[in-house]
Amino acid sequence: MKIAIVSGASEGPTELNAFDNALYEAGIGDVNLIKVSSMLEADTKVEKLPKLKAGSMVNCVLSSLTSNKKGDELIACIAVAIGEELGCVVETNGINKDPEEVKDEAIEMVKYMMDKRDVKIRELIVEESHHTVKEIGSAIASVIYIREDIIEKE
Repeated sequence: MKIAIVSGASEGPTELNAFDNALYEAGIGDVNLIKVSSMLEADTKVEKLPKLKAGSMVNCVLSSLTSNKKGDELIACIAVAIGEELGCVVETNGINKDPEEVKDEAIEMVKYMMDKRDVKIRELIVEESHHTVKEIGSAIASVIYIREDIIEKE
């Protein structure tokens, strides 16, 4: 299994447009995202996001947050833990929270999931997106499940 971990943040004239712009900034704005739960195979490899075919159906774990309140501090966070037997992903977010608190929450949740399954963590990765709302803003962080059929061939 291959995954990519991405994040983005942006503004837009509407909440939908702000969210779409954040997805585009993260490199996943031209695909259809299918939210899945949070499990990874044992041999999962983290790679750079390849160029995806426009319109592809792409599995993901997604943390997103959008606000139209000027000055709000948005934090979207993903934590990935990979072990020998399997891996887990968690998503969390916060508005006007300490970014370290949000990050720590994600780490604790993913550690708990791995402990519950009695799997030792081999690799732990955290990805965050921060954004201060000017008018209407959005922040996203995501794990993208990469399959050969969704990669744009050059």
